Amino acid sequence: MPYIKIHQEKAVDKASLCAVCPFNAIELAGNELAINAGCRMCRLCVKKYGDIFEFIDDRRTAGVDKSLWRGIAVVAEIEEGNIHPVTFELLGKARQLAQKVDFPVYCLVIGHHITGQAQQILEYDADKVFVYDQPELEQFRIEPYTAVLEDFITREKPSVVLVGGTQTGRSLAPRAAARCRTGLTADCTVLDISENSDLDQIRPAYGGNIMAHINTPGHRPQFATVRYKIFPIPAKSAPHGTISNCTLPPEKLLSKITITAMKEKSREVGIEDAEVLVVAGRGVRKAEDLAMLEELASLLNGKLASTRALVEAGWVDAKKQIGLSGRTVKPKLIITCGVSGAIQFVAGMNGAETIIAVNSDPEAQIFKVAHIGLCGDLYTIIPGLIDRIKQEA
Repeated sequence: MPYIKIHQEKAVDKASLCAVCPFNAIELAGNELAINAGCRMCRLCVKKYGDIFEFIDDRRTAGVDKSLWRGIAVVAEIEEGNIHPVTFELLGKARQLAQKVDFPVYCLVIGHHITGQAQQILEYDADKVFVYDQPELEQFRIEPYTAVLEDFITREKPSVVLVGGTQTGRSLAPRAAARCRTGLTADCTVLDISENSDLDQIRPAYGGNIMAHINTPGHRPQFATVRYKIFPIPAKSAPHGTISNCTLPPEKLLSKITITAMKEKSREVGIEDAEVLVVAGRGVRKAEDLAMLEELASLLNGKLASTRALVEAGWVDAKKQIGLSGRTVKPKLIITCGVSGAIQFVAGMNGAETIIAVNSDPEAQIFKVAHIGLCGDLYTIIPGLIDRIKQEA
């Protein structure tokens, strides 16, 4: 664990040194200075008195033989017998990473009666697909699925494991990472890899106000989850990989969860699947004005979405929120109306093919990512746009 070392022989004015820490973590213990549990590791004491206070990081960064860990693995997600598109997105990113360090690309498929899906995965440039097809894996239950992932990691020792940031993935990835005593970075927006196979994981932090750059150089494998529609789906290629069928003894697939019944939920097309989105932001003055934007969305065969502010105000359902705490979208066209363009919002929509921004503030951040910017009052621009569309219809 990192700690602050105090060179007692150099500490002369001990009372003054105690006052340096804003958290009162420096105190007198007899005639010597000591660091108590209030220390936040801000290192202000080190910055001011580097000859007296020394930051020691004794964490072992060479605690793993990296040469034993090779490959970029993607955990496929099967949804009602079909492969979730996030799997193909991750396979594309895995290939990009693998090419930099000459690693193979693996894909792990878990379920029952899913062997046929493996051939489809080979079309997305996977070198080897590992299929665990057993009756105990028919429905997702965390214990057996974690056992399978742990078995796969033990066998193949992949350097990187990528998991979709879905409900299933967000449950499976942290449990498997804990089993492997390694780290996990959730909701990554950027992934890269260095020559020594360390994964560069970048994600928004502190409410999206900064982009955190995370590494786990002393541990393998390196786990990361990525939301759906963060990366593009690669083009299909001629299959060249192989398929390996694997099994685990039934006693290793036991679960304390019993599924007594399953009821199909009515499906609705969410904003993630819409090709056109009209987004309402703080520039919308009252809830009733959303009808104007809904009309525009309807004329374009699209859907209405919003920023977090309108969801918190109770004007829009949370399922329609775009951003880090909402949904990630990648439509063909997105029209933002009165949206400032905070990084939390932009991170959820900057993959759109065409972004049109309407804002009265010429300095609004949204104009930096928009392909077309309309600086003006949305209450003038949107009605005019609606009228023009009706005339052309």
